[in-house]
Amino acid sequence: MPRFLSAKPDSRLLPLPWNVPLDRWPREHLVALPRGISRHVVRFIRVDDEVYAAKELTEPTAFHEYRMLQDLHRLNTPAVEPTAIVTGRADDRGRPLDSVLLTRHLEFSLPYRSLFHSGVRQETVSRLLDAMVVLMARLHLIGFLWRDVSLSNILFRRDAGAFAAYLVDAETAELHPRLSDGQRSHDLDIAIVNLFGEFSDLEAGQLLDESLEPEALVRQIEARYHALWSELTGREEFSSGELYRIENRVRRLNQLGFDVAELDISTAADGSTVQIQPKVVDAGHHSRRLMRLTGLDTEENQARRLLNDLDTYRARTNQGDVPESVVAHEWLTRCFEPVVTAIPPHLTGKRDPAQIFHEVLDYRWYASQRANREVPLTDAVQGYIADVLTALPDEVTGSVAQGDDHARHQLNPYDPSEGYAEDLEAPPHDPWDADALDPDTEVLPAVLDIEALRRRQKGK
Repeated sequence: MPRFLSAKPDSRLLPLPWNVPLDRWPREHLVALPRGISRHVVRFIRVDDEVYAAKELTEPTAFHEYRMLQDLHRLNTPAVEPTAIVTGRADDRGRPLDSVLLTRHLEFSLPYRSLFHSGVRQETVSRLLDAMVVLMARLHLIGFLWRDVSLSNILFRRDAGAFAAYLVDAETAELHPRLSDGQRSHDLDIAIVNLFGEFSDLEAGQLLDESLEPEALVRQIEARYHALWSELTGREEFSSGELYRIENRVRRLNQLGFDVAELDISTAADGSTVQIQPKVVDAGHHSRRLMRLTGLDTEENQARRLLNDLDTYRARTNQGDVPESVVAHEWLTRCFEPVVTAIPPHLTGKRDPAQIFHEVLDYRWYASQRANREVPLTDAVQGYIADVLTALPDEVTGSVAQGDDHARHQLNPYDPSEGYAEDLEAPPHDPWDADALDPDTEVLPAVLDIEALRRRQKGK
């Protein structure tokens, strides 16, 4: 009888066929979802309305990764949520089977192979790299030595025109009180080697645009990491007459999405110069503010966009003297909630609520430019639903998970990742990526590229 270790037990997991190797599980328990490349057997399993990622690995490794992911969850760092470890498994003949680590499926997330394809724009790749660099910096700030940095170990979620990166693999990781420069450098070296190999693999498979060179991409990652780390932790010196630079430094970090919990300020003996260095930096500045004001739990850039709209609403309604919490509640009930509740139930799996609101704001801006007047939010959301949202595939669990695969014939009923027989006549592709979108969503009208629109408008 297998043993379960779980901080949040789910009794629905107990009857599953744990006596069967994961790569031979019955089809009715599996969900075909996009996934990254893994050295272990990984499957997505559905239990009623929940989807879990199941990874088969040795018991000591499973326990280590479970503890590492628990630590990251406790420290509020972007990573998949560990659910349980299943140990003591054996097949019907009594032969031992590897343990299984269960993590909760991260909704609205996609692996990197679903986001890279021939023709993807450089701006999109740049935003993906930025998300990965921010994740690395956040991990290093809390003393987390990853030791296996790679695109395959990251999931990406849309974040209001940018992306948020989540760690999904911590088999080789270590958590220390503080990382030395040598440890960080070692992690970065591993990242450069692994990422160069993955970019080269994409290039060989013609999934990477010809304008993107693997070596240039990894050097870009290296340079951005050093620049971000310097901004987060670097010491800055200036004259005593420039004390405003202390506030400027804090504001720059806030703009990057970080709070300064502790700042080391030292003054020269003669008082002529001042040195400042952030000592404790915590990510999530905008998301924490939005949570405090509205209770909405969003990604960082989504929070920034929603807060900007909240500030605009406050100015338009002349409520500068009204407490921010009061205005936030009014904005939530008059702006955000009407947009979210206007989405038909069968379309709610296309995007998460905060991302929908962000895209509606983009759609509204373009519609207003085209009409030479301010389009009401209620009109914008209806236009967005009709023109944009209905054309998008689901990103919660993927369209295959919704039960529309019964009429299709899987090549291997025990492994949905091998795809469907009907797909063999299509151009070569990764079968896991069949329903995945380019992050810029090429099926959408080009008008949703808000920055391009602004540049076009300025050039008129």
